[in-house]
Amino acid sequence: MSVSPAEQTPAADAAATLREATFVRLRVHGSGAAVAAAGVIGRALRTLDVPFRIRATDAPDTVAHDDVVAVVGLSDADADLELDPNDAVSVVRELGVDPDPAVALAGLHAAGESPDDDTDLADAAADAGVEAGPGVAVPTGDLADGLAHSTLVHAPFSADRERAQADLAELSLPAELDADARRRVASLVAIDATSGEATARAATAVERVLGPEVTPNGPFETVGGFADVLDATVRESPGTAVALALGHDVRDAALDAWRDHAQATHAALREATTGRYESLYALSCDLSSPGRLATVARLARDFRSPEPTVLAVGVGAAALVSTGPAGLDEELAAAASDLPAASATGSPSEATMTFDSAAEPSDVVAAVREVRR
Repeated sequence: MSVSPAEQTPAADAAATLREATFVRLRVHGSGAAVAAAGVIGRALRTLDVPFRIRATDAPDTVAHDDVVAVVGLSDADADLELDPNDAVSVVRELGVDPDPAVALAGLHAAGESPDDDTDLADAAADAGVEAGPGVAVPTGDLADGLAHSTLVHAPFSADRERAQADLAELSLPAELDADARRRVASLVAIDATSGEATARAATAVERVLGPEVTPNGPFETVGGFADVLDATVRESPGTAVALALGHDVRDAALDAWRDHAQATHAALREATTGRYESLYALSCDLSSPGRLATVARLARDFRSPEPTVLAVGVGAAALVSTGPAGLDEELAAAASDLPAASATGSPSEATMTFDSAAEPSDVVAAVREVRR
């Protein structure tokens, strides 16, 4: 379940509790925004010598009576603190610690938020060398690799490095990319992502991968690329994502997870069987990972779906996403009650469900449609 505004712990109260803790257990939702927020908070706790543990899971942990339990992007009645990922920067400032600008910006990017009103964060980012410019928001210097494995966009080159390389070759780019070359790459991506089978929503969605903030001193080439790797990795290898958010040297492992995630999700979207209903676009594929299905559903919502809400059904798992908060966690929880061995978790705009792998995709679609009537 997600954290409602009424349940969220104010930043000052959260900081006071964390500062006095003997041990903090942070449990975070499996999303790039939440794991980045946990990284921001974890780094602050490390600076203050407060012991902590971070787990990217929806499953509650076994705790000692004097531990402080904090959840990020989740709701837990037994937790001491319930934090919105977007509040992480405010919490660590209340702790008297400056947030790492690259991780903080990556978290905001993953959440689809802008730091425009946070002048302190913008100044810290500028001091760290972060600079906005033309081009594409990928994590690697190899553009073909970055475009083929980005989950910020779905286009003909997605999950096809050779296709991406061929498309780039047609641009006759110089060895050292100048601003004009980067603009041409961005134009290529924008055109490819909004042509063919793309829906009108793609024109807005593709903006997430355009106009990158370059991070010369960060673990990846751009803020958006960092966000993409965090979001993909936490769905593939949660421990690696946590380590990455905390600043450990796991770049290669994270990129491997990112590539695996992209290959699986883009391929599944292309091969899925689809159906359109009133305000719901459903697709069926052979994935069994809730995290992968959530990415498939998001990509379909942004680049292929004519409807605002998308249900991706796999083998024993499903994901539901929408263009805005729509009580999806409650809808999937209600649908789960009509399916064998089913349970659901998530937020109002993204929720996942697991169920008996023998269940037919049509039964899952029917259960979700019934609760949405």
